[in-house]
Amino acid sequence: MRSLLLAVVLAAWPLSAAAKVFLTQEEALKLAFPDAIVERRTVYLTEAEQAEAAKLSGGPRPSALVVVYMATQEGRPAGAAYFDTHVVRTQPETLMIVVDPFGAIARLEVLSFSEPEEYMPRANWYAQFPGRSLSDELAVKRGIRAVSGATLTVRATTEAARRVLAIHRVIGRRTAGSK
Repeated sequence: MRSLLLAVVLAAWPLSAAAKVFLTQEEALKLAFPDAIVERRTVYLTEAEQAEAAKLSGGPRPSALVVVYMATQEGRPAGAAYFDTHVVRTQPETLMIVVDPFGAIARLEVLSFSEPEEYMPRANWYAQFPGRSLSDELAVKRGIRAVSGATLTVRATTEAARRVLAIHRVIGRRTAGSK
């Protein structure tokens, strides 16, 4: 009787939609850096660096553990890619945000999106991120357009872009030898 009751409860339980996977990390890195050498690096932020990144991004402290994919082409820096997984409404989204050698977003790709697809903005909305740097204009209703019906995705994506740019700046200061 107990197993029958459990089966009935499980059958009636609403299951969350499976994540829509658009790209793997490997595919995304090949799109971003087709002819470059890409090296995976693990960086541990100090508490002071976490606080600085939070201040720069205007959001909460990022994780101390940062994985960055540094690309070089013909011995020159070609950019850095970060994979940011965050919750949109109740489900995760994973983005690849590529930062160019000058500290601006070069590319933003959605790798996976677990919310219903109607909460995902169209490709032309994501196209407004390349060329953006960490400034007051990298904010919803400033330099980033709002999208009716995808407000939480818009906010989460913009916050992720700011977080990545802030982390990249903090890491860059470390490698440049300045604080």
